[in-house]
Parts: sequence; structure tokens; C-alpha cells
Amino acid sequence: MQTVILSLVVFALAMLGLGLGVLCRRAPLKGSCGGLACGNACAACPRKEEKP
Repeated sequence: MQTVILSLVVFALAMLGLGLGVLCRRAPLKGSCGGLACGNACAACPRKEEKP
């Protein structure tokens, strides 16, 4: 039972940290590919447009 409570506390602290970063007007959360602002620029992006 202690393991479950400890894991919930760790996840709660992680979520609190992410939320505080957003609330303090830090850079928005984004994925490894750059999120919505990547403009299909990375090579692994499934939305990348093929150039003829």
C-alpha cells in the first residue's frame, strides 16, 4: 500500500510542476517533434510533406 501512495505522490508532484511551469508563463509543453509549431520540419514527422 505504501508503494501505491508513494507513486501517487510522485505523479501528483510531477503534474504540479508541469502546471506551475505553464501558469508561470514558461514555454508551452511540446512533444519531441516540436508539437503544433514544428511546421512539418522534422524527418520523423508523419505529417511531413514529401517534396517532389
